[in-house]
Formats: sequence, C-alpha cells, structure tokens
Amino acid sequence: MILGIETSCDETAAAVVTADGEIRANVVSSQADLHARFGGVVPEVASRRHLELVVPVVRQALEEAGATLADVERIAVTRGPGLIGALLVGVSAAKALAWARRVPLVPVDHLHGHVASLMLEPGPLEPPFLCLLASGGHTMLLDVRAPGDMEVLGTTLDDAAGEAFDKGARLLGLGYPGGAAIDRLAREGDPGAFAFPVARTAGLDFSFSGVKTALLYAVRDLGEEEAERRKADLAASYQRAIVSALVRRTREAAERTGAERIAVVGGVAANSELRASLPEATAAPLPLCTDNAAMIASAARFSEAVPYPDYLALDAYA
Repeated sequence: MILGIETSCDETAAAVVTADGEIRANVVSSQADLHARFGGVVPEVASRRHLELVVPVVRQALEEAGATLADVERIAVTRGPGLIGALLVGVSAAKALAWARRVPLVPVDHLHGHVASLMLEPGPLEPPFLCLLASGGHTMLLDVRAPGDMEVLGTTLDDAAGEAFDKGARLLGLGYPGGAAIDRLAREGDPGAFAFPVARTAGLDFSFSGVKTALLYAVRDLGEEEAERRKADLAASYQRAIVSALVRRTREAAERTGAERIAVVGGVAANSELRASLPEATAAPLPLCTDNAAMIASAARFSEAVPYPDYLALDAYA
C-alpha cells in the first residue's frame, strides 16, 4: 500500500491507495473557513495549520484503511508546486515517516497528481488522452501519452481559471472559496446579460486577466445598488466567459492533436457549467477535483521512488 500526503495549499490531506489504484482511505481537512475572513489563503497561517493537522490526518487515513504504518510499502508526498511553507510541512512529515519505517519515498509533482486522479479505481482512464487541467494556481492543456509522460500544449499567460473565479467572487462580495460560490449564484442569473471578453492568445495558451478587469469595470459602472441587484447575472455572465474560453481551447487542442479522448481535472473541473459544456470529456470524480492525497498516491504508482536514506536531502519547490 501507498500512503500519500498532500499539503501544497490549504488542504491537509492523507490517503491510502493500493498498487492497483484502489482507494482505501482519502482524508481531507480543509482550511477554507480559516482563510475566508482574509478573502484568500494566507501562506503563514496555512503552514501553521498544516503543522497541527498533518499527524491527525495521517492517523485517520490509516485507521479508515484498516492499516498501520507497518503495512505501508512506500510513502508519496507533494514536492511542488505550491506554497513553499505548506509544502515543507508535508515533505518533512513524509521524510520522517519513511525514515522511521525504512521505506522508499516518492516525491510527486502536484500537477501530475491531478492527472493521475483519473487513473484510480473504479473506472480508470487509460492514456493516451488530452487533459484540461484547471485549478486555482494552474490552467494548462496536456497531451498525456502514458502515466507520468505528458507534454504541455498550452498554459495560462497570467491568471489561472480558478484564480479568476476567486478574484471575481471577491469583486462580487461572495467570499472565499470563490469558484463554488460563483457556480451556485450563476444558476439564478442570465449568462447572456453581460458580454465579458476573454483574450484570444496565440497557440493554445489562455489569458484570464482581461475578463477579471472587465468584471471590475462592470461592477463599478453599475454602481453599488444596481450591481447588488444584478449580482446573479454578473456571476452567470462571468462564469460563461471563463468556461467558454476553456471549452473552446480544449476542443481546438483536440482537433489539432487528433485526440480521441478528453479529460478534465483540477478544482475548476468541479464547475457544473464546465462539465455540462464538455459532455464528451471524462471529468475527475468530484472528491478528487480539489487537492487530495489519493491523487498523489496514484501518481506515485508510476513514479520512481527515492530509496532510504537518500530522500533526507529532498527539498520542496514553489
């Protein structure tokens, strides 16, 4: 069995996954309520909370899996990218556990983890496929040729889609986390009420800074009272603009590469309009869209392990 640990941002997570991709336990402790008062994640606060939670979360994952550390054959941990202080908590915990049991450690790239979430039971998606990865920190199109073998076809030139959702929610006074809040409110609004443009970039890249600015101007021009009255329309139109850009680029990439299968992963993959607008795509299960450790353990099935004690020199990267 593989014990996975994930602390790249504001979720402290641990999971137990078997070598064939069965999830025995997947525990996530979110810090969303802790950071909501600030309108976003405060890195130092996140790091300190990870310190408090990482051991209890690992214990709960092992308990739910009906396992002990003696049953764990390798430990996987997110090495990056992410908030460096938060990552170091997970990496340090994983090193300590692996060293204590003299088992190998697998450092995992967080983005590879999101793709590997598609390869878990039940119903794993086998490569090759085109993958849209859209999260709070990253938006990219990946040509996934084999587990752990992927090429970046396009990426964001500025804001990620999830970041644009969070910043848009803040402009609309919806709080944090913003993506889910906009998704809920948008169901009550008219997506055609406002025409928010999304920049067309060269190749298969994305750009979302302009649509965020367009929302800012719309809210300012409407005035406080009118903007409050039309908040649902603003949310629906803003969401439509972001989703349309994601869908358009994904289908363009599929046409260029001749990909027969499309997948969607990352926190934005939980967005209801994105899922409805790409019905032909395989989306990661909702519990595996946001940051979790099952996807990290899954990626470790296809990655090279660092033997004891070489991983004691392992470092995280932002």
